[in-house]
Amino acid sequence: MDENGLVRNEIRLNAEITKNKHARTVFVNERLQKELQSYAKELERVEATDAFFYTQKRRAFTANTLAQHFFWLYKRANLQGASSHSGRRTFITTLAAKGVGVRVLAALAGHANITTTQRYIDVNDDMKRQAVALI
Repeated sequence: MDENGLVRNEIRLNAEITKNKHARTVFVNERLQKELQSYAKELERVEATDAFFYTQKRRAFTANTLAQHFFWLYKRANLQGASSHSGRRTFITTLAAKGVGVRVLAALAGHANITTTQRYIDVNDDMKRQAVALI
């Protein structure tokens, strides 16, 4: 959150907390900003630097804890086979279907190599129909 208590449209992740030790920026769209702002109103944060999400032990989330959180969240929602990783695949595939270039997708996913990103993109019949319709 910024100094005015508003959810930022960008979240900077330090290299120390990312999987491949590369700092990156997570971009937050307006819809998510509004949801997070609503959530923030319910929090009992003392300092602006306090963690936004906590574990049960009131510690900040690690990458592993966050993956487990999504696992249980999806399980309670009865979404079969869903995981934090499938969420990443859906994110990338949805943007690819909307015409976002693979280099932008790789940057958003934090992939150093676009071939990694390409493996995340699931192709379906609707995507193929839309591609053919462009001719």
